[in-house]
Amino acid sequence: MLLNSLFPGKTNREIAHQLLNIFMIVTSAFMSWKALSLITNSESPIVVVLSESMEPAFHRGDLLFLTLPKKEPFVVGDIVVYKIKGQDIPIVHRILKIHKDNESGEDYILTKGDNNNIDDRALYNKDQLWIKKSDIIGKVKGFLPYIGYITIVMSDYPKLKYALLGVLTIMMFFEKE
Repeated sequence: MLLNSLFPGKTNREIAHQLLNIFMIVTSAFMSWKALSLITNSESPIVVVLSESMEPAFHRGDLLFLTLPKKEPFVVGDIVVYKIKGQDIPIVHRILKIHKDNESGEDYILTKGDNNNIDDRALYNKDQLWIKKSDIIGKVKGFLPYIGYITIVMSDYPKLKYALLGVLTIMMFFEKE
């Protein structure tokens, strides 16, 4: 009865149909993301550039496509996305140096943004001089310029995001059949 008062002129069946459509859209998006993650072997197969540190190669708002190849080694010059432990936002930078530890056999990697004057050691955690392969989320394989800018706008102006979601929800429930 409450739903009928919120959506006059709609039957319970029509309201349930709309709610199921929303659920299907959300679950389809989630399943597509997970499938893409499996195909690319990356926890985050698509990321948005948030700063100017990689200009002129990538600009703020560019949408990057990542893969994390199991057998293909990283080489100096590769553009990678990595996460620092304790920080939420991944960083997109180029590999500057690779140091192989002879004892452990592990590769240690130093990165730098193309538009930065110095390497990324200041971005790493205290007393951390290198990142490990395990810190890397993926290697950049392609990009679409400025397509991701909408996510930056939505993050910078959360009220706009909620207003847009509200308008879309209202439009969906009050659409003419």
